[in-house]
Amino acid sequence: MLRRTGTTIALLALIGLTACKGPEGTGTADDATDSGGRITVWVDPPRLPAVNAFQQAHPEIPVDVMTINGNVGSTELQQKFVLFNQAGTGWPDAIFFPSNDDIAWAANSKINYVRDLTDDLADVIAQYAPSSISQCRIDGLFRCLRNDAAPDVLWYDKQLMAAWGYQPPTTWEDYEKLSLRIAAEHPGYVTGFLGDAYAPDRYLWASGCPTNDRLSERQVHINLGDPRCTRVRDLLDHLVAADVVSPAGIFSPDATALGKRLVMSPGAVWWGSFLFRDTWKVPPGRIAAAAPLRWTADPTPFTSSEGGGLWGFSRHIKGTQLQNTLTFARFVATDPRWQVDLSVGLPGVGPLQQPWLTRQRETGYLADFDAAAAAFVLASTIVRPERDYTRYNTGTVWTHTVTPALTSGRSFAHAWTVFGERLVGEARSFGYTVHNSA
Repeated sequence: MLRRTGTTIALLALIGLTACKGPEGTGTADDATDSGGRITVWVDPPRLPAVNAFQQAHPEIPVDVMTINGNVGSTELQQKFVLFNQAGTGWPDAIFFPSNDDIAWAANSKINYVRDLTDDLADVIAQYAPSSISQCRIDGLFRCLRNDAAPDVLWYDKQLMAAWGYQPPTTWEDYEKLSLRIAAEHPGYVTGFLGDAYAPDRYLWASGCPTNDRLSERQVHINLGDPRCTRVRDLLDHLVAADVVSPAGIFSPDATALGKRLVMSPGAVWWGSFLFRDTWKVPPGRIAAAAPLRWTADPTPFTSSEGGGLWGFSRHIKGTQLQNTLTFARFVATDPRWQVDLSVGLPGVGPLQQPWLTRQRETGYLADFDAAAAAFVLASTIVRPERDYTRYNTGTVWTHTVTPALTSGRSFAHAWTVFGERLVGEARSFGYTVHNSA
């Protein structure tokens, strides 16, 4: 069950929303057809090994594969599905969405592509930690499956921490204090990146700041004046002023050099292999991970997520075609031949996380692997649920406002103001009514 704040509950009551009732017709569509067994799967290149593994495991099921690419914030894929609806044909049976926000249009009443999996795959859904699957629960119905978990933990350079006599922080308040100390004692080292589209997830989602609080299909709650937002604003304002966080994004060329001078930062589980090891080339044995940071005022610890892709499955099929598609769905979510042997991300389903971690241990890259593994598993169970995928992309708004402002030397306070204004405008441009009650 999604946890909602008192503010959100009051807003729901105000607009008369019945949250447990999904869009009319979320199961098999009236126009459903049966190919006799052949299924069509759309995936991005990193997910091709999943399809190949499925074909090896199920040679009896013929599969047509189409490789797709998509840009975050692009409407190109959505427009294809509009045309499919008009033509009454063309939908893939399964798709790995290029952006997690794609589930917002794929599940809405206009396109209504993804089927309700609540009954079809109840046993699969039960294997996820509630926080890992909560963004797939839309109006009380499960409309997607998460491929991998990408929760944020605290990454830190264990060698530098030990050499300088520091201890990894456990709270956001201590993270700020230590960052300012590092700025004073070791200028040129950094404790975070602010220039990529995941930055608002690392900081705002983790804090519970309402940027993507979906009230209904056409109504959202955005309020950057909420105390859970302003505490992040103040923290980042201080760190930007101290020049201890970089305006670069984690995927930018500048980050490659800075990665070797990153003392600590909140970041997703996949940072370990993808960024520190493969991109930034930080030597083995230096990088460690600890439990996610928490705000001292919060009675319950929460973290955020950076990615963790979503699978969607068509309402427009029935019979053998549907059963084969559900077999595919079960495989990509729960089969170790994909999730453990081939996937680079922490499995979304709990039972496969320890087998996956066992394989990661064999690489010998991380310092204090047992502590990192415990942090990964804990983080996957405490992703804050009060953040929904919407048709507007908060990360895109951030990179179009905060990133250029900081790169040009403007203050974070200025960047924050522009970001807030643009975020509300972006939500409205997608047809949302924005509620901003404190």
